Amino acid sequence: MQTAIYKPANWLDPLDWAAVFGGPQPIEIDIGCGKGAFLLWAAQVRPQHNFVGVERQLVRLRKVDKKVQRAGLRNIRLLRIEAGYFVSKLVPNDSVSAYHIYFPDPWPKRRHHSRRLFKPAFVGELHRTLTRGGVVNVASDDVDYFSQIQKEMVESKQFAAEPAEGLPPEARTEFENAFLNQGKKIFRARFARSD
Repeated sequence: MQTAIYKPANWLDPLDWAAVFGGPQPIEIDIGCGKGAFLLWAAQVRPQHNFVGVERQLVRLRKVDKKVQRAGLRNIRLLRIEAGYFVSKLVPNDSVSAYHIYFPDPWPKRRHHSRRLFKPAFVGELHRTLTRGGVVNVASDDVDYFSQIQKEMVESKQFAAEPAEGLPPEARTEFENAFLNQGKKIFRARFARSD
């Protein structure tokens, strides 16, 4: 495999995961994969799953791609795309076993809150695309945004809160390491599709 960066034939229709990966395995999606620390760790410890890393910054995506090639991982695909569009347009119904959304931009100024990823429409798309029993794992250092995420997920009545997934140090994102070094508290949650 020359590159893990995937470019769909068109950017309007849902993807065929078996065609993207060359076989049917459970799909996990890392939204905002950054420098790839969690993504690479997860793909190595769960080789029986396929992983999609979504990132808007091409420079970051290319760095992750190099790490994927060095590690020889065949169960990762990377897409440069905006997360909301990706989930609403390219992810098929009932096809994702887990989403990992770690440290989404909190847009802390009130006038920017409309730019936040977690809104009712996005929560609905997460529900639509998850398999039965599929989960959404979330982490944030911003207590205000974390509270909003919990509220959106629970009030949707489409998800049930579960104990958060614990991750080893090697799975930490660069943001998590930076926040921990600053002495910040990390908030984690896990939500399972409730039907």
